[in-house]
Amino acid sequence: MNLSVSSIDDLSARIAETRRAHDAVFPGAAPGRQPVHTVYVPADRFSPSLPGDFGAEALRLLNTHTPGAGSFGTAFDLEPEIAGLVRDRVAAKLQGEPVEDVRIDFEDGYGVRDDAEEDGHVAQVVEAVAALYEAKTLPHYWGLRVKSFADGGHERAMRTLDGFLTALRDRLGRLPGGFTITFPKVIAADHVGLFVEYLDRLEAALGLPSGILRFEVQIETTEAIIDADGRLGLRDIVARAGGRMTAAHFGVFDYTAALGLPPDQQRLDHPACDFARHVMQVSLAGTGVRLSDGSTNVIPRNDGPDEVNAAWAVHAAHVRHSLRHGFYQGWDMHPAHLPSRYAAVYGFHLSGVDDVIGRVRAWHDQAGSAEGVMDEPATVKALVARLRRAVDCGALDESVLPESALR
Repeated sequence: MNLSVSSIDDLSARIAETRRAHDAVFPGAAPGRQPVHTVYVPADRFSPSLPGDFGAEALRLLNTHTPGAGSFGTAFDLEPEIAGLVRDRVAAKLQGEPVEDVRIDFEDGYGVRDDAEEDGHVAQVVEAVAALYEAKTLPHYWGLRVKSFADGGHERAMRTLDGFLTALRDRLGRLPGGFTITFPKVIAADHVGLFVEYLDRLEAALGLPSGILRFEVQIETTEAIIDADGRLGLRDIVARAGGRMTAAHFGVFDYTAALGLPPDQQRLDHPACDFARHVMQVSLAGTGVRLSDGSTNVIPRNDGPDEVNAAWAVHAAHVRHSLRHGFYQGWDMHPAHLPSRYAAVYGFHLSGVDDVIGRVRAWHDQAGSAEGVMDEPATVKALVARLRRAVDCGALDESVLPESALR
C-alpha cells in the first residue's frame, strides 16, 4: 500500500457522512404488513355492519357464480392446479377478514353537503367506528379521506377531521391503532406543508402525542408528478410531509381526466397511468413511503352471471396489471371487487410459490436452485418479501416458509 490508513481518514469520514445523509432520505422499505386493498365508502353509508356486510355479499356472489374450483378458475383465469386452493382461501378470507383497510370518504364519493349535514355524518361515523372498535371488528387499517386543499374544501376538511377526532377521543378515550388520513388531489407541496402545520396544532389541542396523526397522499394530479417548476414533484411532497407521510395512492380517474383522455380510456391499465406509476416508483423507492394503485370503476349492474363475471374479469385483470408493476395494494369500491381482488392476489402469490421457496432455500444454503438460477441478494430479498406478503394477506401459511424467510 502507498497510502497509510491515517492519510485517508478524512475521506472515510466524508464517505460515512454521505451514507448517513442518504439513509436519512432512503431508510428502506416500510416495516410491517401492507394491506392488499383500501375499500372506500361514502361517510353517509358507513355503519358498524359495513365490513361484515361487504364480506357476506362478496361470499354470496362467490358461491352463486363460482360454486366449485372449475368455475372459479375459469372466472379468474387461474391454473387448474391452484384453483381449488385459491378458492378455499378466498372463501375463508371473505368470512374472516373481508376488508383489510377501509377509508371513510368525505371527499368525491361523498360530495359537497352543508355544514350541518356533514357534521351529522361525522357524528354518525364516530359512533360506527366506536362500535366496531368495541366489538373488535374494526379493520386492521382504517381512516378518513378529507376534502382537498386544492379546490376550496380546506376549511371543511379541517373541521371534519377536528370534529371526528375530538368526538372519538371523548367517546373512546383513545385513538384506535391503524388510523390514517387520506389527503387527496395534491397540486402543490406547500399544501402538504400546511396540512402538517394543521396536524401539529390539532395534536396539541387534543393532547395527542406529536406525530401520531399520519397520512397518505393521493397522486391524482399532473402537478404531483411534474411540479410547477418542471421537476418531479414527489420528493418535495415527501419532504414537506415531515415524516408523517405513510403512502402514495394513485388516483386513476382525476389523473386521466387531467390529461384529456376520453372517458372510455380512463382506466387503470392505460399506458399514461403506467408512466405515472413508474415515476412514483422511481421517486419513492427506498423512502419508506408505500405505494398503492387506484380503483376500477366497473361493477355489476345486476346479479346476472354475465354482469358479475364481466366485472370480475376486468377487475382481476387490473389487479394483476398492478401486481406485475410492483403495486401490491389498490382501491376497491364494491363488494363484487373483493372476490376478484383476493383471487388475483392469491393466484399471483401461489403461482410458482414452490419455486420461490426453493430459490430462497438454495440461496441460504449457497447452492443454485433446481432451475439452475444463482440469485443475487437483492433478488432473494424480493423473493422473501413476496413470501411475507403472501402470509400477511392469508394466501400462504407461515409454516411453509423456510427458516431463512422468517428472519
